[in-house]
Amino acid sequence: MSLLSHQASGSDLAICLTCGTQFGEPSPSRCPICEDERQYVPAGGQQWTSLAALRESHGNWIRDDGGFTGIGTEPSFAIGQRALLVPWRGSNVLWDCISLLDDETADEVGVRGGLAAIAVSHPHYYSSLVEWAQRFDCPVYLHADDAEWLMRPDDHVVFWEGETHEFGDGLTLVRCGGHFAGGQVLHVADRRALLSGDIVQVIPDRRWVSFMYSYPNLIPLGESAVRRIVAALEPFPFDSIHGAWWGRVVERDGSEIVRRSAERYIGAVRGDAV
Repeated sequence: MSLLSHQASGSDLAICLTCGTQFGEPSPSRCPICEDERQYVPAGGQQWTSLAALRESHGNWIRDDGGFTGIGTEPSFAIGQRALLVPWRGSNVLWDCISLLDDETADEVGVRGGLAAIAVSHPHYYSSLVEWAQRFDCPVYLHADDAEWLMRPDDHVVFWEGETHEFGDGLTLVRCGGHFAGGQVLHVADRRALLSGDIVQVIPDRRWVSFMYSYPNLIPLGESAVRRIVAALEPFPFDSIHGAWWGRVVERDGSEIVRRSAERYIGAVRGDAV
């Protein structure tokens, strides 16, 4: 385990300090992602940084996390999620994304096979996805239902439509909706693993998972949306569930845990005894 060093140069495009999204301009007036009720603008107001500044103050850790290689930033930045490398056809698919990319990180990913593609669960983790895609010259797969939330358009971004997108060799993107209309998860068949971001939230009690419309503002998800998540996942059996932060892993019985957690959640929303 080692802390990768950071660099003194990089893009001057604005990055939101609260959600970590990189914009396609150096001085935006607002962050629509944070103004949405699923996120928040801090009491002190909207603040910005840049990739150049972030490289001065932060570095990335690369280490094993639940059997996949994780990449996360220290000190924790913005929402604090980590990305995962999923081996695929001699390279990797990067699942979810982080704001910081520097030469050290790119080199470490390169010796592990580089990136053939990137897929991001929902807009809160779009971060610097274009920076990553340009560096590795690979496509980014986002669901078309969330196209409005891309703050830095780029030709590397692919908006797919429908309910599933097959990468091949057992990797499948599944649109679950819920937290966002285009919220997607990644099913890894040969590992019987579900990479869920926080579309399906791994919680401290690993016997259960949960669901929300807004996590920071504690707005619950409605019954129909929760049932839609369960139905979307039904054709894809999985044991482990890998959430968005270091160590957020359900190790076994994942499919059953999602089903019974949904029933518990729906009962609570209805006001039934839990």
